[in-house]
Amino acid sequence: MTDTTTQAASLLARAWLSGQHLQELPADSRPANRADGYAVQAQWPAIAGRIGGWKIAATSVAGQKHIAVSGPLAGPVFASRVVRDGATVSLANNRMRVAECEIVFTFRRALDPRPQGWTLEQVLTEVAQVMPGIEVPDSRFLQFERAGEAQLIADCACCNGMVLGTPLDPAGRLASLANLQVQARVSDGRTPQGVGSNALGDPLQALLWFVNEMGATGQRVEADHFLTTGACVTPIPVEPGHSVQADFGWLGRIGVRFD
Repeated sequence: MTDTTTQAASLLARAWLSGQHLQELPADSRPANRADGYAVQAQWPAIAGRIGGWKIAATSVAGQKHIAVSGPLAGPVFASRVVRDGATVSLANNRMRVAECEIVFTFRRALDPRPQGWTLEQVLTEVAQVMPGIEVPDSRFLQFERAGEAQLIADCACCNGMVLGTPLDPAGRLASLANLQVQARVSDGRTPQGVGSNALGDPLQALLWFVNEMGATGQRVEADHFLTTGACVTPIPVEPGHSVQADFGWLGRIGVRFD
């Protein structure tokens, strides 16, 4: 591991912990490509603490255009910012200020990289539970829309807060997730809605993409980690005092308040 990789991780992780933001990383520690970005994020836990799960950013074409990337980005979600249904999440120092209604998976065992990659059938046999979630992302970059893929990956794909609902045994219903209707309700009267297929065409394809993306970086997905697969509803702008309730049909309901 290079000193510049460690320096970049330290700058970003400490900014996350303190609620600060950066224009960009110094030129001498800035990742040049996706692989460099993943090498930086791999150093975050030494400062940010234990990984609780993983996220995928930019799973829609609109999302990719918004942050000027060519495809999805994966990053860790840290356990200290994972809360349960009904929790209150602070928006202090959060510049993105959006809530994202997402489908979340857990695994039966650790998933190791495979030289030939994982197939969808193989990945689905390792799914233990599925649940609704609401992600509350943020970036350490003041102009995250212009930071580029490598820096955004180094920034843990804009990780921040995560609200988890009640996990369920999918009981043969995983194939229905692409058509799952999601209805959100914001305390100010807005009622945005969406569908599971907004996450990379199908949350199952997002799941497969993630496992193989991690495998390509040589990273293991631990058995106690979750994966949240991207926004089913267009990210919902929120402010302190708002609350969001989301109905995921058979998958259940989840809510969060903001201060």
